[in-house]
Amino acid sequence: MQRIGALKRIAFDEAKFDGYLVLNSSNLIYFTGFPGNAALLVTRDGEATIHVYSVNYEQARAGGKGFRVERVKSGEDLLTKIATQVKEAGIKNLALDVSGIEGWRSLKKNTRGEVRLKVKPMFVSQLRAVKDQEEIMLMRKAGDLTSFGMEIAYEVLRAGLSEIEVAAEIEYAMRKHGSYGTAFDTAVSSGSASAFPHGGCTDREIRTGELVVIDFGAVYQSYRSDMTRTLVAGKPSEKHVKLHTIVKKAQEKAFAAIRPNVNARDVDAMSRRIIEEAGYGDCFVHGLGHGVGLDIHEPPTLNSASKERLQVGNVVTDEPGIYLPSYGGVRVEDTVLVLENGAEKLTKGPYGLGRG
Repeated sequence: MQRIGALKRIAFDEAKFDGYLVLNSSNLIYFTGFPGNAALLVTRDGEATIHVYSVNYEQARAGGKGFRVERVKSGEDLLTKIATQVKEAGIKNLALDVSGIEGWRSLKKNTRGEVRLKVKPMFVSQLRAVKDQEEIMLMRKAGDLTSFGMEIAYEVLRAGLSEIEVAAEIEYAMRKHGSYGTAFDTAVSSGSASAFPHGGCTDREIRTGELVVIDFGAVYQSYRSDMTRTLVAGKPSEKHVKLHTIVKKAQEKAFAAIRPNVNARDVDAMSRRIIEEAGYGDCFVHGLGHGVGLDIHEPPTLNSASKERLQVGNVVTDEPGIYLPSYGGVRVEDTVLVLENGAEKLTKGPYGLGRG
């Protein structure tokens, strides 16, 4: 309930709302531990209540310890029921973490315009951006599982396998060692497709001498990790080695700069400068990184437009890249925890272009 208390301080004491409605599934996990389809209504004085359909009622009771659980019966509408509780609780100013247009209309209609509604996702996102010790423990485990998966990638990658086959070996190995799933769709992008930052994974056969960008993450108790390495199926060429050396240097420069109170855009700039000075500035086509946690993309964002400062407990990616259309791409990525005196890599393992 400590997280609920922190939300109340932000939403009620500071922002002067008297109710907060959580609809986003990751936010629901953050506050209650319950991963199902539901909603959480937090009031200034009363109990925080999970509203859940009958099919998930018993699971919510088992998982949402410390919360009142209200059943939404068959034929009832979730937001209509919540609107009734909002009125009964005397809420006049209600903030929401997210809202689709239909949900918004339903709440407006069923509160009869008597309740002021505002979408305020930042009340939760600022809490989630700083991981507590329990979250860090889970993310270290996710990082370890991801690092193990990458070791398997180095072992199995060879010409003649399809991208999907390599992905399957990685995912199977992580599952066998305790991963709850994949943090996002595993990407094994070979040949010219490695020049696409989101190249994906197909049944294409990997060929000798091609760059292969492998990007994936494990999940442990809902928390995620993110890691990328670039390998070569066979012996790397001089150009492969040159590109990889530049990108790895840019990643190391950024990692050395990650610490509390540093502007996120400055970390991006330090990494970007290395790539620009090498003559590939136009080929680094995305920001340096992003936050990771219950979702694979969270605040803070590390790019040239970011206005955020890093804080102790932030978990971010450090992932510079060079992408040459019709040739191939190189990216190196780790998930990084911001500490009081620097940073810690939660993903580890090899960095080379292959087993050789």
